[in-house]
Amino acid sequence: MISKNQQKLVRQLEQKKYRTRERLFVAEGPKVVGDLLRHGYRPTLLFATSEWIVRSKSLPLDIQEVSDEELHRISFLQHPQQVLALFPIPESPSVPIVDKNLLYLALDGVQDPGNLGTIIRIADWFGIKTVFCSLDTADVWNPKVVQATMGSIARVNIIYTNLKELLANADTPVYGTLLDGEDIYHYPLTERGIIVMGNEGNGISEEIRKLVTDKLLIPDFNNSPDRAESLNVAIATAITCSEFRRRR
Repeated sequence: MISKNQQKLVRQLEQKKYRTRERLFVAEGPKVVGDLLRHGYRPTLLFATSEWIVRSKSLPLDIQEVSDEELHRISFLQHPQQVLALFPIPESPSVPIVDKNLLYLALDGVQDPGNLGTIIRIADWFGIKTVFCSLDTADVWNPKVVQATMGSIARVNIIYTNLKELLANADTPVYGTLLDGEDIYHYPLTERGIIVMGNEGNGISEEIRKLVTDKLLIPDFNNSPDRAESLNVAIATAITCSEFRRRR
């Protein structure tokens, strides 16, 4: 049975101030929780139905069995998925290090939790191990973001940092998708560098734009004046990462 204090704690973790205070985040469902467990995350609390427990009985975990009804009371999902766990938020390095031989993503003010989670999933798919986030980017430990990653949160390092300072000191190309950029399908790309993606409404901020060394454009192929104004940032990220990896 879930106590009132446990239920209160889980619900509070929907808000960033409580996640920051408790240093905990919520993960739900066999896929997300399973990936976190396989990559060394250890929960402080784990609630699961008998169905999940039977399939996971070999795991050395302290599991609190709950009914479907109890799980529904604490879940953030419309349709709860057998298991909900609270995990400690990992510590980020105080001084991020950029390896000039690797490819990174950097997010400048991305706000939508669904977009952020999808971008992390994209980074995982294309083998990008670290995503740098500006301090005004949405909180990656928001339950909606964690769910949208579909488990990729376990495999990608997310580092919040002063993005302007990071890029100014990075000894590596800084790529950004901009309206005055060069066609990405013809521009010479490297296997290393930092790809900057901007805010959903405003794109890359002016101060970060000044630090972009290589301006890229994803061209549109619709000549009609009645066309989409722009691409969703997660879709643009997928196209950009795909083109970088295609050049290998």
